[in-house]
Amino acid sequence: MASSTASLKLPTAFWRRRTAVRAAATPAEAPAQVSRLEQRVEKREEGYWVVKEKFREGINPQEKVKLEKEPMSLFMEGGLRQLASMSMEELDSSKLSKDDIDVRLKWLGLFHRRKHQYGRFMMRLKLPNGVTTSEQVRYLAKVIDGYEEEGCADVTTRQNWQIRGVRLEDAPSIMEGLASVGLNSLQSGMDNVRNAVGNPLAGFDPEEIVDTRPFNHLLSRFITGNGKGNPDVTNLPRKWNVCVVGSHDLYEHPHINDLAYIPAMRDGELGFNLLVGGFISPKRWAEALPLDAWVPPHAVVPACAAVLAAYRDLGSRGNRQKTRMMWLIDELGIEQFRAEIERRMPDGYLPHAVPQVAELPRRDWRRRDYLGVHPQKQPGLCFVGIHVPVGRLSAAEMLELARLADEYGTGELRLTVEQNVILPNVKEERVAALLGEPLINGRLSSEPGPLTRGQVACTGSQFCGQAIIETKARAERVSAAVERRVAMPEGQSVRIHWTGCPNSCAQVQIADIGLMGCMARDEQGKICEGVDIFVGGQIGADSHMGNLYRKAVPCKSIVPVLIDLLVERFGAERRDMDDDDDEDERAGA
Repeated sequence: MASSTASLKLPTAFWRRRTAVRAAATPAEAPAQVSRLEQRVEKREEGYWVVKEKFREGINPQEKVKLEKEPMSLFMEGGLRQLASMSMEELDSSKLSKDDIDVRLKWLGLFHRRKHQYGRFMMRLKLPNGVTTSEQVRYLAKVIDGYEEEGCADVTTRQNWQIRGVRLEDAPSIMEGLASVGLNSLQSGMDNVRNAVGNPLAGFDPEEIVDTRPFNHLLSRFITGNGKGNPDVTNLPRKWNVCVVGSHDLYEHPHINDLAYIPAMRDGELGFNLLVGGFISPKRWAEALPLDAWVPPHAVVPACAAVLAAYRDLGSRGNRQKTRMMWLIDELGIEQFRAEIERRMPDGYLPHAVPQVAELPRRDWRRRDYLGVHPQKQPGLCFVGIHVPVGRLSAAEMLELARLADEYGTGELRLTVEQNVILPNVKEERVAALLGEPLINGRLSSEPGPLTRGQVACTGSQFCGQAIIETKARAERVSAAVERRVAMPEGQSVRIHWTGCPNSCAQVQIADIGLMGCMARDEQGKICEGVDIFVGGQIGADSHMGNLYRKAVPCKSIVPVLIDLLVERFGAERRDMDDDDDEDERAGA
């Protein structure tokens, strides 16, 4: 069997070690049928993987698009330039080229906004561990500035950049420019591995367990073939997320990743226990499960390759709502799934997990707030967490961020999964001057309010064709209105997430309060934009999903509903308002 792990050779001494835990392994309760374990894909001479003919019955439309034409050929064989030379009318005139711009270009990180920005694209970048530089930020600002009101940038919930307004004819030169500043957009959409997430404070965190940057850079290099494309992992059944945990705070949200590495010690050696299968989708959301596996640092990439190969080879290609990796784990059972990973590892060996007590993240840890000013592990230096409302930035704001990184730091910035930015390596004597800068005393802030500081919002209907409601501007209005009308207990903030549709790109299930777009009926019975409300999501040491609290609340009524919820569940107190102005009441409209 051809495998993406075949070329990954490691020292055999480690893999031949056998432990008492391995010898005592419990056999699978119900071995899967042999036919179910037959590999469902095959590798073509060109290096691309495709679904075998015998397994093509009942495959979903996206799988058919991949069969008609290999998406990665648009990059690896120069197809992008041909598309960029054609008019939108020409591209729309045939199904093949229409599918190119609407579907296959997502493998290159280009997403056509057909419904709301016809002829314009969002470009999503790879940014391992959320590390970016002033040079990169300036380049991205220059790109979006050329698109005037159509151009903007977002910090995403995968710790990376997205830029908007891109014209297809510009895409080849933009990609060349990305490469010149150490960026790429490959394999950031559709059935690929998303950005590798790690501790945003890696390298300067006083409480750091392990520096996650080297591991995420290695993972990203493997996944993208060093920026040249890696077809071994581009034909997955669905999208797939990976993170490496580096602190007690679990900033990486391991419980919602398909593969998460949890630092754990074995016989004095640092390694990682593995969690698998965490995901959020419209019909189902599930927390990652222990794989009963531990790997040393040099096996982080091979373990990732083995998990991806098993998912690629065996995952379902039918109903898209049942093709995430957890569905395969359910079908095989965790022990059979583990066996499939093990046989794809070098020398066919995967050590069993160490006991949970040997995992290094503390279970009694209170998650730290990284916004504001904090000392680094390096004496005399600080990092400053800057809140970016709903993750949205203009070209001018990006240029200012780049200037601040150069003037007050070392030209480096970090992005977070909460859509914020961290500026590290600020000398203590320069902190006051930085905090006096206009950029972080206006829309951006180092000390936002208790509701705005934990706010996250997806793209929403402004740009996304799948969104049911507008999210970003509404989230800013609503949080500001609610903060004027309630007082939170000292030091308490509430994480409010807005997502425009059930796809839950803003991960409402892990928020204190999650608002998911839907259609509702107002007091007169008229159809209007609304939200389903989720409550009780938890991140950090006691991570778990929230539950549905109330369905189909009209957006125009959301302010009083949130106020009641904050008072009932989060200890807020209502403020006395001196006027009867109902502008705040309409903030969600």
